Amino acid sequence: MRILTVSDFIEKSLDQKIEDNTLPKIDLILSCGDISPEYLVFLKEKLAAPLYYVKGNHDVRHAGYHPEGCTDINKQLVQYNSMRIIGFEGSMWYNGNENQFTENEMKKIIRSMWFSLLKSKGANIVITHAPPRYIHDAEDLCHRGFACFVNLIEKYSPKYFIHGHIHKNFNNSLDRVTLYGKTKVINTCGYNILEY
Repeated sequence: MRILTVSDFIEKSLDQKIEDNTLPKIDLILSCGDISPEYLVFLKEKLAAPLYYVKGNHDVRHAGYHPEGCTDINKQLVQYNSMRIIGFEGSMWYNGNENQFTENEMKKIIRSMWFSLLKSKGANIVITHAPPRYIHDAEDLCHRGFACFVNLIEKYSPKYFIHGHIHKNFNNSLDRVTLYGKTKVINTCGYNILEY
């Protein structure tokens, strides 16, 4: 299964591949936030694949507009084929705008999902906007990761933990990946394609 992951900004090279029909067949699209609702709809329609998303700290336009045909999986565990996917929106609280959370607030959100995670034996893929603490994050409050995401990885060992929020240029897809235990933590800033 081929999964397209996107976040933070629109990559012109991705648009070009879509328009030229040179992008490999995509089976699933995952958005890790800060992508406009209109672009999510564009991706879903052009690639004819299911699209699951979480919102980022700049996704204030989503409040009054739900991207048609796309599924917001914040605080939800969904099943797609044999995969279990869970999502958590937002970033660390830094100025009080929408989609910002303190460490304790995010910890409570994750704790509220314990029964779903227990019943389904965890998730194969976790998508978030913010990274885990000390994995791809930065020290300024806005870009600091959540320590409770590290605890989530340690407890459930998902195959992939995919996030956005940390803007960076990558030479290749391997530069995006940090292995933490058995989990591949992937910064999908821009876009990335992975084989599941």
